[in-house]
Amino acid sequence: MSIRHGLLALLSSGPRYGYQLRVEFEASTGATWPLNIGQVYTTLSRLERDGLVAPGGADEQGRAVYTITEAGREELERWFSTPVAQTDRPRDELAIKIAMAVAGDVDVAEVIQTQRVATMHGLQELTRAKRAAAGTAQRLVLDSLIFKAEAEQRWLDHCEAVSKEKSS
Repeated sequence: MSIRHGLLALLSSGPRYGYQLRVEFEASTGATWPLNIGQVYTTLSRLERDGLVAPGGADEQGRAVYTITEAGREELERWFSTPVAQTDRPRDELAIKIAMAVAGDVDVAEVIQTQRVATMHGLQELTRAKRAAAGTAQRLVLDSLIFKAEAEQRWLDHCEAVSKEKSS
């Protein structure tokens, strides 16, 4: 998810000020995607430049609030209706690392085991976080990360089996 679209999604339910957007973004993603306030204001400036948000005056405490424009709503609708392609996701550093270990003169089993232990610890942390999650949005984000960690464990098992075949 882009920060840009995440902020638009939050603004679609009403005006917000920058810090409020940061807190709600992090809460919605189960704190798995931390933002610094500079990212929020830089993104808001770009959204305003692009005509997707507009300054909405100030709240009762004098904080500048932003509102989504009609163009912002159209952009958000376009984003929600467009599937995320595999090619739009960042490169998988782990897949590259394992491939280079197999291709090189490296103890592949050790690389796989090191990752397996780290992934298992991450999975345990995610499971604890899910139990403590306050809302449905947080739980769904954490579920996604848990499923990815479980899939990574299965993939590591597969890599181990394939690398053993290669060495036999």
